[in-house]
Amino acid sequence: MRNDFKIIPFERKLINFFIDLNLEWLNEFFEVEPYDSKILNQSENVIINKGGYIFFGKQNGRIIGTFALIKRGEESFELAKMAVKKYQRNNGYGNKMIQFAISFGIKNNWKEIFLYSNTKLKNSIHLYSKYGFKKVEIEKKSPYLRGNIKMKLLLQ
Repeated sequence: MRNDFKIIPFERKLINFFIDLNLEWLNEFFEVEPYDSKILNQSENVIINKGGYIFFGKQNGRIIGTFALIKRGEESFELAKMAVKKYQRNNGYGNKMIQFAISFGIKNNWKEIFLYSNTKLKNSIHLYSKYGFKKVEIEKKSPYLRGNIKMKLLLQ
C-alpha cells in the first residue's frame, strides 16, 4: 500500500463513486436490497442532511474506496456502505478507513459505532474484531435482509 492514500469528506460531485463502489461490492457478494437502493439513491438526503457523513478513500488522485457514518442517535452512528475497488482490496485500505472512522467518532465524542454484516464475510468480521467491535444481539427486523450479525464498538 502506498503512503499517498488519504480520506476526504463528502463532495456532491463524488456521489457516483459512493454509488458505484457499493453496487460493485453488493453485486459481487449479495444483491442490492430495497434498503440499499434507498441509501444509495438518496444518500445526501438520508445520510448527510440527517447529520451523517460520507467519506472517500483517495489514492493517486483516484477514488478507490468509500464508507458512510449514518447518524442513528445523538452519539450513535452506523458504519455502513464501506467498499473498496475490487483491484485495490487486501492492500490495507479497509484498515485505514476503519481507523479513520474510529478516530473521527472519538474526536466528536460519540458513544458508539455499530455495523451490520454477514458471517460469510470472514475477512470483514476479522477486520471489525481487530479494532474492538464486539458481536451484540441483532434486532429481529434488521434493516438489511442479508445482515445476520451486528457488531458494536463503545467509544466512551
